[in-house]
Amino acid sequence: MRWLFLLLLTAPAAYGQSVVALSGIRAQTVITAGMVGLTETETQGAFAALESVVGLEARVNIYPGRPIMLDSLGAPAILERNQAVVMRYVRGALVIYSEGRVLDRAGVGERVRVMNMDSKSVIFGRVSADGTIEVGL
Repeated sequence: MRWLFLLLLTAPAAYGQSVVALSGIRAQTVITAGMVGLTETETQGAFAALESVVGLEARVNIYPGRPIMLDSLGAPAILERNQAVVMRYVRGALVIYSEGRVLDRAGVGERVRVMNMDSKSVIFGRVSADGTIEVGL
């Protein structure tokens, strides 16, 4: 038991890392490798690897030297607010298409609010790679 205690005292400390912005990053900017770096301090709720942020889009302004938090980045938007889209509902062999208008910017795989242009009701759907909105999932 005593040797375990001594081993713990002599073991090197484990340090975490956090991804930080090297310069100011404006909202709606796609992150490149030259915009970010690593710091030796671990910040709870921040990205820890450079590879995990490159190619994502900033959802908010990020200030230089600040850790990049998990909720401040997302998939690059392929749909802009108020853009006309096709909504698709699939249930078994039944497929229904309708016209809608996106109420928020969104990227592939994200959940987004859409106004059905026929009924004017607001529903939620998921953005497909081709830009259609899958509803009723």
